[in-house]
Amino acid sequence: MRDCKNLEEVRECIDSLDNQIVKLLSERNKFVEQAAKFKKDAEDVKAPQRVEAVIEKVRKLANENNVNPNIIEEIYRTLISCFIQHEIVQHAKTNN
Repeated sequence: MRDCKNLEEVRECIDSLDNQIVKLLSERNKFVEQAAKFKKDAEDVKAPQRVEAVIEKVRKLANENNVNPNIIEEIYRTLISCFIQHEIVQHAKTNN
């Protein structure tokens, strides 16, 4: 991690990270769209057990990376919820 000398440098670093995060979310989105093809119905898309497994995993990763696991959980619950809605739409398109 870079040690910034001023607020402008901090913002540049955050902007760079945001760029990487959006690219990774785009990649994640493509896998979500692929997953929709393999699921039977909307309930299968929601997969609450999988959601909780992912939350457990990212909370552990948060602890390992010295970030508040509650923040990461909240971010991931929102992220997953958004992707589930998208996957439901994709599932309907591929299964109609």
